Amino acid sequence: MEKAARTAPAVIVAIDGPSGTGKSSTSKAVAAQLGLSYLDTGAQYRAITWWMVSNGIDVADPSAIAAVAEKPEIVSGTDPSAPTITVDGTDVGGPIRTQEVTSKVSAVSAVPEVRARITELQRSLAASAVYGIVVEGRDIGTTVLPDADLKIFLTASPEARAARRSGELKGADVNATREALIKRDAADSSRKTSPLAKADDAVEVDTSDLTLQQVIECVVTLVEEKRAAK
Repeated sequence: MEKAARTAPAVIVAIDGPSGTGKSSTSKAVAAQLGLSYLDTGAQYRAITWWMVSNGIDVADPSAIAAVAEKPEIVSGTDPSAPTITVDGTDVGGPIRTQEVTSKVSAVSAVPEVRARITELQRSLAASAVYGIVVEGRDIGTTVLPDADLKIFLTASPEARAARRSGELKGADVNATREALIKRDAADSSRKTSPLAKADDAVEVDTSDLTLQQVIECVVTLVEEKRAAK
């Protein structure tokens, strides 16, 4: 598989969709299986949010966020089997998943200066991926990589997403999780800069009734078809 990937043309895959649709698990597995790099763009927004919180920036004040958006140095490791993220040289893979960061990431992500900064990072990582890359997020196919070879939009019912997310957040209340997801969808879909949206040329995959393995197989097939046609 590795060998085949190395001789195949590079392919850029954008996978978008709301939280709890299986985006990260699918993207990582597809990238690993096909010998591609992998980028979790949500982790980058979480990283800059973590930095803002750690440095006492008022995340309710967009101008305060904008003023320091260029400061943190964010580095993403793109190996799908062990993706990493550091801020100013510190590994923040764990800290960025806390409830405090999760509750503030939509507000920080909505600031245009933050999006411009992170989008630039994402484009440079995609451009430097020799064998191709799977980039997952919320605005990859529409804003970050509008010329991606393949765009996929994962969806799932709020109930299915809440059940998955609660499974990830041990002991979480499914109803509370569902409400939080719906609220975050509304925030991400209605923001002025790069909202969560499905690109016109994206393939939509509803994962509500599929196992993770079925979703992975579906996406791998789509990528292989696209690669064969290049």
